[in-house]
Amino acid sequence: MVATRKKRNTRAEAIPSKFQVWKLAMRPHTLTASVVPVAVGYALSLRMIREHPDVFFPLPHDVHRAAPSYGHDYGHGHDALPPGAGPSLPLLSVQFASFAALVQISTNLHNDYADYVRGADTDERLGQERATQRGWLTPYETCRGCALCLCAALWVGARYLIPIHEGMFCGGGGETNDGTTTTTTTTAIDDVDVVGGGGYYRRDPVMALVVLSSVFNAVAYTGGPFPLGYVGLGDVSIGYSGLGDLFVFLYFGIVATVGVPYLYLTRSMTAAYACLRHPTPAAATASLLWRPLRASFLHSVPVGSLATAIIVVNNLRDRRTDVTAGKRTTAVRFGEKFARVEYFVLVLGSYAFCACSYLLSSTGRGGGDGSTTAWTALLPLASFPLAMSQLRAVAFGGKDGRALNDHVGGTAKLQMIYCLLMAAGLAISP
Repeated sequence: MVATRKKRNTRAEAIPSKFQVWKLAMRPHTLTASVVPVAVGYALSLRMIREHPDVFFPLPHDVHRAAPSYGHDYGHGHDALPPGAGPSLPLLSVQFASFAALVQISTNLHNDYADYVRGADTDERLGQERATQRGWLTPYETCRGCALCLCAALWVGARYLIPIHEGMFCGGGGETNDGTTTTTTTTAIDDVDVVGGGGYYRRDPVMALVVLSSVFNAVAYTGGPFPLGYVGLGDVSIGYSGLGDLFVFLYFGIVATVGVPYLYLTRSMTAAYACLRHPTPAAATASLLWRPLRASFLHSVPVGSLATAIIVVNNLRDRRTDVTAGKRTTAVRFGEKFARVEYFVLVLGSYAFCACSYLLSSTGRGGGDGSTTAWTALLPLASFPLAMSQLRAVAFGGKDGRALNDHVGGTAKLQMIYCLLMAAGLAISP
């Protein structure tokens, strides 16, 4: 009888608090996968401001800095944006990182809910405990938490969905009823309504698509009639369809990395259109957009590859239980050997990018000024010892099941360190 009472006390002590339960469900330790790519995008923007002053128009306080490519007379005695007219790179980065983190938390919560409802999370689960599966949260509570996070993400991303008032006005236009002036301009970037005395309104269909598709995919990853993660495109997979790997590569790689450079570039150019009356031809605008965005896209490839490697080792570990749940990840569709080879290619390919970037920059073909930026391209190689330990265990060592738990976290740590080193290299490159 005494032994029974002691056992009950131990069981009661093991039940976590509500805070711990929600922390477990949200999985904040996974947020590096969505946030560190934004840091790379921020560093890319800093570098491109230095390398392409003709593309990235001056920051608000750089009132004497010019955009020299076209040499237009802006009509203000100087060729720079007035204070407050240009975008704030730190603010854009924080906003975009917040949006990415909220979408990932929503995905984690809905994954917790949907995997439990679909029977993928059982007592035989090999990964970390799930709050809904353990009964610490009801499916309704988890779903409600997901909905709240999605609403918060939409609130942060609302400025990309509706015309937003920005900047200062520096030119003329037609009279409106309230005595102000307005001019509507369609550019190669977006539509801009210039409002006299008050700034301008801008619409960004590209970012609107990013926001809406991100919110949709947060639920579609493991929910809906055709959950992407269950289809077998896991690396492309939205969960059960096997599209999860592709989803991760696109949104945790390309979108998360290119987002900040795109936002800063387009908003700088929009401010020039609206405030400085800078009539850059559409063809020239496309050319200016292409150079920095191409560099951003290239850097997003290794970032996305390492993010995808996290889901690959996760799916490799869970492939046997995923079969029972009908989850058709790439590891289920193509087998264990394919998953291990895929992991090897994704990780090693990220370091091959460093070598290629070094060779291109040292020969003056990397978009920078040649040898002055070459050595900084090699900074991510400092994380290679950690990569080798993961490769030995996952790609070559034959570890399986629960033995891979440490390497899911290890791969996430690898991606974080690699991205931070890449960001540092981009930020300090002369």
